[in-house]
Amino acid sequence: MSAATYVRDHVGRLYRVGETDLEVSGRSRRAVLWAAWAAMLAAGIGQYGFGALIPRLQDRWSVTELFWVLALWTACQAGTAFPAAWLRQRGRLTSTGALWIGAVLCGTGLLTLGQGQLVGYAVLGGVGAGLVYATCLGTVVRWYPERVTRKVAFVSAAFAYGSVPFVLAAGVLSADLGLFLAQAAVAVTLVVAAAGAFLADPPEHWWPPDVPPREWALDRARVPNRSALKEFRTREAMRCGTFWWLYGGVAFAAAVSLYDLAYLPLFVGDRVLGVVALATLAAATGTGRVLVGWISDRAGRRRALVWTLATGGLAQFVLLFSQNVPGLLVGATLAGLGTGCCYSLLVGVTREYFGETNGAQNFGVLYTAKAAGALIAAVVLASQGPAFAFIAAGVLGLAGAVLAAHLSQPGRPRL
Repeated sequence: MSAATYVRDHVGRLYRVGETDLEVSGRSRRAVLWAAWAAMLAAGIGQYGFGALIPRLQDRWSVTELFWVLALWTACQAGTAFPAAWLRQRGRLTSTGALWIGAVLCGTGLLTLGQGQLVGYAVLGGVGAGLVYATCLGTVVRWYPERVTRKVAFVSAAFAYGSVPFVLAAGVLSADLGLFLAQAAVAVTLVVAAAGAFLADPPEHWWPPDVPPREWALDRARVPNRSALKEFRTREAMRCGTFWWLYGGVAFAAAVSLYDLAYLPLFVGDRVLGVVALATLAAATGTGRVLVGWISDRAGRRRALVWTLATGGLAQFVLLFSQNVPGLLVGATLAGLGTGCCYSLLVGVTREYFGETNGAQNFGVLYTAKAAGALIAAVVLASQGPAFAFIAAGVLGLAGAVLAAHLSQPGRPRL
């Protein structure tokens, strides 16, 4: 086994070099990456699949009640990110244990939904999906420190497009809903639990031996996405204006995304076409995260974030005024590319603005903006008619782009 040595770069960042992934964990980091991808593929059903079920559930509950349930699920999912990161940072929760707990909760959430228990679905399923989401992203970040944004985009994309088969089946099949959700619960539990068995964290500050860390750090100083000037603790980050500009942008994007997710199948009118539009949105969100991650490496994280949020805002007007099926699908595609892609950029922006030592916890706090967005969507958008709501959603999306345009790395002059 190779001996580990520690080196520092020109800004004082610490690297543990000399050991391969097989030597430190007994498995390749590529296997960990695919395990995280599989877990996210299954866990995303709880969010995107619920939108496809709303037309079938509105026989028993009003659309407003169902939207509040989706908002509660989102709040539980987003609110789990910080405590999960805090527990993992202190060694009180392993990646495998987190995914096994998440597997049980995700499956139980779907089962309770099949039994008509909406609150149980929202709380159990939301917390379970939050554990899976935070753990998978946190593990991938540790294994791919030299390619964070691309790998995070690859894994988080599965959270969206993995639900496409479920969305299509839920909208088209007329089988017993309880049986359908029970089968989905078993599949989700098995996939997430199996993926958890392959997850493991590398040692702190581990760095792949085939990438010279000091040369990599110098190259990073010449590209648009520069490393943070200091390592911010969560309290320190929250004192920066940049933190709250970013928080507001993500909250507005989340509000628009959740509104589209819940109301797109109902707005269309035709059940099958509505499901197809929702599946298009989920597929565009997933594939768009990979594309936006690639773009952000070249154009810069802030610019990519502004472009995506603006695209999501403009998509609302396309959806509102579309008069035919192609226009509807184009609007759904743009909405997925816009509002859903900010989450894959959020990890990279957080680390590059506030540092990597407390990156998982800082991301966990910023990710709660998704819960704030769910509240905005439930209060402002769900209580109005579709015309007002789509216009308001478009304005919120554009407002998020304006907030993101004000981002600047703390401590670095704008010019």
